[in-house]
Amino acid sequence: MKYAAIDIGSNGARMQISSVLNDEGRVRFKKVEYVRFPLRLGHDVFTIGEISPFSEDRMIKLMLAYQLLMELHEVEDYMACSTSAMREAVNGHQVRDNIQQRTGINIQIIDGKKEADLVNNVVIKSLGEGQFLHIDVGGGSTELNVYRDHKQIVSKSFKLGSVRLLEGKETKGSWQKIEEWIRKNVDYTQPIQAVGTGGNINKLFDLSSKLSESSTSLSEIIRMKEYIAQFTLVERINKLQLNPDRADVIVPAGDIYTSAMKWAGAEIMHVPDVGLKDGMLQQLYDRAQARQKNS
Repeated sequence: MKYAAIDIGSNGARMQISSVLNDEGRVRFKKVEYVRFPLRLGHDVFTIGEISPFSEDRMIKLMLAYQLLMELHEVEDYMACSTSAMREAVNGHQVRDNIQQRTGINIQIIDGKKEADLVNNVVIKSLGEGQFLHIDVGGGSTELNVYRDHKQIVSKSFKLGSVRLLEGKETKGSWQKIEEWIRKNVDYTQPIQAVGTGGNINKLFDLSSKLSESSTSLSEIIRMKEYIAQFTLVERINKLQLNPDRADVIVPAGDIYTSAMKWAGAEIMHVPDVGLKDGMLQQLYDRAQARQKNS
């Protein structure tokens, strides 16, 4: 049994095809295909307010490629979601309809709450006891969640992301709103740790010194962010071997992660390497199980 998740973000679009493994009742997803392409829709939307014909044409070509890969892998079901760039584009729904007509792929334009809920479904499984601030930084938005003892207490989506910062198009007062929200919702009488999701924190974590297999410190993330910032864009690509669409946004994204951690008082960051695509795969499996139960 194979499922596919297509995540169309403000920076890149990615598709993961996973097979379902059932090990004595424990369900796991094994990645069999992963393709990421730097569409950079946020460049269009955050500067001119719409998806350009050039970007739409590239999206159609990419979705056709994804459709062929799903056919080759004999995928049983798929889910395709787009986030802040497409939901803010004045022609986002028209582009979605055009893509469906040309490729057959149905893209859901989801809001910040739905995006946070999908990620929450997989992040919560990686948490221990205690209080956590989950920070999910995308190209166009940042989703924050506070958890206590495996329960989601509160969540909020903010129009602040790595591509939006790069383009200088952040909403006025965004940083202040995030700080105020954190200070209002974190219980400072309890210890707190951070959980980070998103491609940029995964890369920062890969480059950083680790405290454990899946954790590092705030000071180490700051050190690595400042180290990368010393290089020019060309040097980041050639010397640090960062992809071009990662090289220019990793420092702005790092600013969001580290600022949120400082405001919350979190010194430890856990990086479970899960995200929206994993939440979609889980939902596809849960739906199939529900259908099977009702049939």
